[in-house]
Amino acid sequence: MIGKAFRQPRTLALAAGLGLLAACVSIPGPRPTPTPSPATATTAALLGVARGPTVESMGLLPRDSAAALDAFQTSCSVLTSRPDESGLTRPADWNFACANAPGWPRDRASAFFQTYFEAVRVGDGAAYATGYFEPEIAGSRTRRPGFAVPVYALPPDLVRCWRDDIPERERTGRAPLGRFDEQGRCVDYYTHAQIADGALAGRGLEIGWAADAAEFFFLQVQGSGRLLTPEGEVIRIGYAGQNGHSYTGIGGLMRERGLIGSGPGQYSGSMQGILQYIREHPAEGAALMRENASWVFFRVLDGPEAQIGPIGSIGVPVRAESSVAVDPKFVPYGAPVFLSTDRPEARGLWVAQDTGGAIRGPNRFDTFWGAGERARTVAGGMSARGQATLLLPRGTLDRLGVR
Repeated sequence: MIGKAFRQPRTLALAAGLGLLAACVSIPGPRPTPTPSPATATTAALLGVARGPTVESMGLLPRDSAAALDAFQTSCSVLTSRPDESGLTRPADWNFACANAPGWPRDRASAFFQTYFEAVRVGDGAAYATGYFEPEIAGSRTRRPGFAVPVYALPPDLVRCWRDDIPERERTGRAPLGRFDEQGRCVDYYTHAQIADGALAGRGLEIGWAADAAEFFFLQVQGSGRLLTPEGEVIRIGYAGQNGHSYTGIGGLMRERGLIGSGPGQYSGSMQGILQYIREHPAEGAALMRENASWVFFRVLDGPEAQIGPIGSIGVPVRAESSVAVDPKFVPYGAPVFLSTDRPEARGLWVAQDTGGAIRGPNRFDTFWGAGERARTVAGGMSARGQATLLLPRGTLDRLGVR
């Protein structure tokens, strides 16, 4: 979509532009043991998969399953039409389950997943899950005293182009994000620091103003959020794009510099701990945030879609405690995922509906917790390890040659 995980869909529409969709690739041979290492495999199909336990043995809970079924149904338009980057499924594989999802009784949702799906583990299935949420921060539609941090819409000069220093032989796929300078040359787009210093000021791109730079920084990390005005208005904003620069997690920088730990003068690695450091060391905190070159642009969400939740990278609303961000090269968008982790809150059935800049590689997940204080607390401190099991349409593994 977020500390842990930079959600740029994320989030959402990093969503819109994560690269060329990979063609479906058959898994060579029936062996579940992968040939490439997790560090070098570029898709789930290349890494290798193995059959998981029966869906019946997972102990799916009725309420959890009903929420997941609702989320799965909203994903069907993507599942049945968009090529799967992971190489595991084809759009037609999902037709049967999607056709039966709307009329299935929600009080028997567990049986739906038992009927139409089989379990599979990608690689060794060893999972790591963080959390993200929809922040609520003080904001305003207009600039006024106390509200001076701009919230920018997607700028029209942010385009895809090839810089002169990129050789022709390397110009494959989509061009990177950038802009054209006064001489008409393609150059990198403005960095976080340059935008914070006013590179986009005066262009009429402001869709709102935040009161606190640190709170807005973490709203960018989450990829969506709500601006709460002094008059009580709630302005929901969602991810519109990103400046093309890589995300640098400031928690990782703090850890490298010995600022995170349990010793004297150290801070926890949670979002709350990082914010505490920024509050107690404002100059150093401001400099730290500028080391992350990425900047996220937003749009105001005011239609019916905004009533359910922020929009995930596949273009549907993400749902609290049901939606999870994944790397689509290892998990098909829209697929159900069962997490069994050492954090009870994260255990259960989720649906892959989002992605994020830090959500990369096999069995890496970012769980969505909604809005409010509980969501902020749980997501900000979420760090769970365990096993991940994907649910794919029955017959998929036979087609892939997995025994």
